[in-house]
Amino acid sequence: MIREGRLHRPTSGIAPHFVQANLAILPRDVAFEFLLFCQRNPKPCPVIEVIDAGQVEAALTAPGSDIRTDLSLYRVFKNGELADEPDNLEAHWRDDLVSFLLGCSYSFEYALIANGIDLPHYGTDRNVSMFITNIETTPAGPFSGPMVVSHRWIPQDKVVRAVQATSRFPDTHGAPIHIGNPEAIGIADISTPDLGEIWEPASPDDVPVFWACGVTPQTVAMESKPELMITHSPGHMFITDLNDEDLAVL
Repeated sequence: MIREGRLHRPTSGIAPHFVQANLAILPRDVAFEFLLFCQRNPKPCPVIEVIDAGQVEAALTAPGSDIRTDLSLYRVFKNGELADEPDNLEAHWRDDLVSFLLGCSYSFEYALIANGIDLPHYGTDRNVSMFITNIETTPAGPFSGPMVVSHRWIPQDKVVRAVQATSRFPDTHGAPIHIGNPEAIGIADISTPDLGEIWEPASPDDVPVFWACGVTPQTVAMESKPELMITHSPGHMFITDLNDEDLAVL
């Protein structure tokens, strides 16, 4: 449906139990340094698959896929500036491009729901809140920049359960990186996300919980200014054939 242009919305709640992935595509001459960046920053950038230069099929995680068409919305950065937001990459594709699939927190959302934690955005056409923090990533070559986090309100009596449920999935960001006080990680106003949508707490007892986010490469693109970097548009993920439990560690 995505490939045919019939599904154009954030992918939270689509294909429950299946692993979703963030996307980063870079020219071959900087691909190794970006891979090193991911290895040094496994919380925001856990690598699920690397697709060889010029290839378009995620052969290990989604045989038969086409990375140029199988996300509903992309972002094209040129020298750190957002140049285009197309629904396919046919006009931007080059034979020297290496594609990285990075774990996504949408993959563990079903585990949260299965543990009795409500997620209002789940299965809707709305997006989670995302914030650029004051947490700096570990640089590699030309790549550096602040970490992005996704935010969800969690009832106070279920915070421990949320940590336990998501800790099982380190390849899709794993446990939260911060709980409570948003200002401690540089978020001045929890009601003004940098990306995504505003969500109000459902109860005074709800606690803000933050997970590392695979949108981080987009802040890295703006900070590091590579000649070209293509990513997913926030919330519009690549859906693999992997089952969530394939990546569980406990």
